[in-house]
Amino acid sequence: MTAPAPLRIDFVSDVACPWCAVGLASLRQALARLDGEVRAQIHLQPFELNPQMAAEGEDAGEHIMRKYGIDAARMDANRAAIRERAAALGFAYNVGRGSRVWNTFDAHRLLHWAGLRDSARALALKEALLRAYFSDGENVSDREVLVRIAAAAGLDAGEARRVLDDGAYADEVRAQERRFQQAGIHSVPATIVNGTHLISGGQPPEVFERALREIAGTVAGEGSVRG
Repeated sequence: MTAPAPLRIDFVSDVACPWCAVGLASLRQALARLDGEVRAQIHLQPFELNPQMAAEGEDAGEHIMRKYGIDAARMDANRAAIRERAAALGFAYNVGRGSRVWNTFDAHRLLHWAGLRDSARALALKEALLRAYFSDGENVSDREVLVRIAAAAGLDAGEARRVLDDGAYADEVRAQERRFQQAGIHSVPATIVNGTHLISGGQPPEVFERALREIAGTVAGEGSVRG
């Protein structure tokens, strides 16, 4: 029996990015289909779409229309497309009139801390943050919200609170953000496999599955040559 191909997957994304929610759900479905063929480790990497966002946040509709230079009709059409894609993946995208955009830097600090302790719980935290933001309309810059979500993901609430209150891992998150920006990542989601293969955007599961299978085949071939 052929051993599963080892894949390191760096998933570069923001909690405030709807296509990142779509992309992560698609990636997870693709990996489930490839069970037994690949052995993947997902490493969550930070990217801030709005690093200068104020603490009080901003109306999402006003922000999107100004940032991308589109009108309300175009924005609503884009939201409908995201909602349809998300629903097909079992993810509820409930952004609409009255939704707000929040600063996500503290969420990234918390994710960095979680990743150092338990990659599976870090992934659960990431998915919970995306649901909180896009499904439930919660303020993911609120530290009480972040601590509650961390605890629900199986992480220590007291330690999570200390991380947030002490400003821990700010330098590390900034360094990772710079690293991927300097590597040419300027839009997300970006899925980087084994440090060399880039899958851009919130692709459907079938696209991820095909790309990962091809990469796994390359890894297996390299192993045979070395052997």
